[in-house]
Amino acid sequence: METTTLTAKQEAKEEAKQIKKMKRSETWRRTKRNKMIYLMILPGLIYFLIYKYLPMYGLIISFQEYKPYLGISGSEWVGFEHFSRLFASSEFWMIFKNTIILFGLQIFIYFPIPIIISLMLNEVRHSFFKRGVQTLIYIPHFMSWVVIVSVSYVMLTLDGGIVNAILEELGFQNINFLLNEDWFRPMYILQVIWREAGWGTIIFLAAITAVDPQLYEAARMDGANRFRQMWHITLPAIRNVIIVLLILKIGDVLELGFEHVYLLLNSSNRNVAEIFDTYVYVAGLQQGQFSYSTAVGFFKGGVGLAMVVFANWLAKRMNEEGIY
Repeated sequence: METTTLTAKQEAKEEAKQIKKMKRSETWRRTKRNKMIYLMILPGLIYFLIYKYLPMYGLIISFQEYKPYLGISGSEWVGFEHFSRLFASSEFWMIFKNTIILFGLQIFIYFPIPIIISLMLNEVRHSFFKRGVQTLIYIPHFMSWVVIVSVSYVMLTLDGGIVNAILEELGFQNINFLLNEDWFRPMYILQVIWREAGWGTIIFLAAITAVDPQLYEAARMDGANRFRQMWHITLPAIRNVIIVLLILKIGDVLELGFEHVYLLLNSSNRNVAEIFDTYVYVAGLQQGQFSYSTAVGFFKGGVGLAMVVFANWLAKRMNEEGIY
């Protein structure tokens, strides 16, 4: 009886080994068959490895009093001192509030606009007009923030700006848009919409083209107008895409981009314009506080990761598809 049991176990082990061997062989054959695809992926992997993952080693200095002439290995360890300094700083809550407000403007004002534009373009039946509109709204994306802010400066400046010239002609008082705290946030979000809204429609339009045309035909036969077709067919069809992009957007909660805000930042609007990205630049490069600025960046990344995990968990709880 024991001999039979041992023989059965040996056979089971041999069978498991054969299955593993077959799986490895199948994986190798699949890799060889798709080798060109893997070669196409390779440059992207190398890019992320060199510029995204390897630099993470430098996060060590956020726990040190880093001295460039001593290097990472020779600098003194100070633990969480820089994080404590950040949270105790009188500027922390101002920067945190400014960052959250600008992020909220992007989520609640900018994020829905590409969806709305995509739905509107999907309803256009004249292909020439549709392509022309798409081209016009895509163009600003290929301009740098320097160009976008410079154009805004020329239009809004008190010295010959077209906007103030129109206000003056209409009998209104001139407005100093560039130095007024109250106008920074509207100016910021309008520039984001101008530059990115058109480009953001690409993914949504691609998702809309995958919708089965027979659904629209059935809806028309049931008497649904174009608005109802859009509400009950198009939007539910692209809902998963919207949720995935929203989760990724939430991950950038403290990552608003340095260049845009820095170009708009000045001494008059600093109380509403200073964010973590500009704060890291000033503390790290201008003031040479490398360890402290790295700690600030580490905090930003940690919050972003936590927000992605939370948003993905929430999507799963609502029976929606997440990013993992």
